[in-house]
Amino acid sequence: MLRALSDIDWLLIGETLYLAIIILVCLRIIYDTRSSIKTLAYLLLVIFVPIGGILFYFSFGINYRKRSLYSKKLLQNVELMGEIEEKIISYSRQNFKESPAEVQQYRPLALLLLKDNLSPLTAGNKVKLLLNGEQKFAEVFEALEQARHHIHLEYYIINNDLIGNKLKELLIRKAREGVIVRLIYDDFGSRPIRRKFRRELQDAGVEVYPFHKVRILLLANRLNYRNHRKIIVVDGVTAFVGGINISDSYINYPNQKEKTYWRDTHLRIDGPGAFYLQYLFFTDWNFSSQRHLEPEKEYFLPTENIQGNTVVQIASSGPDSSKPTIMFSILQAIALAKEEILLTTPYFIPGESILDAMTIAAMGGVTVKLLVPENSDSFIVDTAARSYFESLLDVGVQIYQYRKGFIHAKTLVVDGNLSMVGTANMDYRSFDLNFEVNAVVYDAAFAGELRRAFFQDLTHATKLDAAAWKARPVYIHLFEKVFKLISPLL
Repeated sequence: MLRALSDIDWLLIGETLYLAIIILVCLRIIYDTRSSIKTLAYLLLVIFVPIGGILFYFSFGINYRKRSLYSKKLLQNVELMGEIEEKIISYSRQNFKESPAEVQQYRPLALLLLKDNLSPLTAGNKVKLLLNGEQKFAEVFEALEQARHHIHLEYYIINNDLIGNKLKELLIRKAREGVIVRLIYDDFGSRPIRRKFRRELQDAGVEVYPFHKVRILLLANRLNYRNHRKIIVVDGVTAFVGGINISDSYINYPNQKEKTYWRDTHLRIDGPGAFYLQYLFFTDWNFSSQRHLEPEKEYFLPTENIQGNTVVQIASSGPDSSKPTIMFSILQAIALAKEEILLTTPYFIPGESILDAMTIAAMGGVTVKLLVPENSDSFIVDTAARSYFESLLDVGVQIYQYRKGFIHAKTLVVDGNLSMVGTANMDYRSFDLNFEVNAVVYDAAFAGELRRAFFQDLTHATKLDAAAWKARPVYIHLFEKVFKLISPLL
């Protein structure tokens, strides 16, 4: 009798403690999570998945933004920073005043990025579209060979493979020639280079640091806050940005049979458009290395000798931002569309704001085309993404599934005048959790080139039929809607 009573007492104590823990964790989620949708998703997970939900939240859900994870303040001198801000604003206003009509119509977007990111509207750039690894790496290696003062690289993925080792050998050679070479790699995405590869670079004089070092890969509690950026800056005036990492996966070799065809998009910028990418590198470098690199003049050289006429602005966001600037820029671009929106993304977990913006545009008579992979590298993300298709198809959004391989490009073309190319996917992770960067190009000629690439991709895609999509078996719809519930956590 006493033993039974004792057992019951321990059971009650255990249940009470667990209930108290659940309540405390729920209160923390409510207090600490900015998005109401994510808050609800975490609450449901913690309540309905015993223990596992709590472990998941503490592993992946804690908001380190409030814990001073990162500061992107480059200059501590407040007075000097104020002078620089005034110059950037004055410079941008002058460029805007002298810009053609195709730029003038996007004034709200330009001002948004200037106000939120202090990202200058730069004129006089040369911009080159690079499709797939075949075009990107040839262009990158040529630019690196021409480096005379410095090479700055920042990448999510660098693999220890053929293309990775070719880059390593080139960086080692340039460092031995006296060129300053600095490299930031994401410690999670670039796991293959954490040891010997990195040591070889360091031994040759290359300065190498991981971004946000992961101590225990399997138990890392900040995997959400990864540096997903892909930035190269050469001598302060040439820069590369886009979706292509350093890996053989991005190169489609002739006569390949087993390897998946990888379709991606990158950008080369020559001119003052490289300055803000350089600024981002400096802030990320100072955080990663814990050493203060001063923004001296030799890192921001004059660009008068570059014969270009393209207007470029850079959008960046991440845990260092008070607002999801990249998402805001996409929302603004969609809102300004009058005729056509062409959107390519490998992962489509848009959230209500983007979903509403696309719906409003389509219902307002704008042609909206969305290109996604038929199958990406994540079954869970694919399933969750498909749960959004029906509502978009109902309002006239045209959805295409790329079938030639895996389309990994992150691009947007609006009305044949405005383009975005960058690292940010159309999902919660890119908008809120990872460090991302997009280039915004205000130029009809470049937009026309990117638009042609989009329609070429459509020749390898299947257009979804709204009626057929809706007529799929009920269990498939239900399966997708279940995954939609957890999509804010993906």
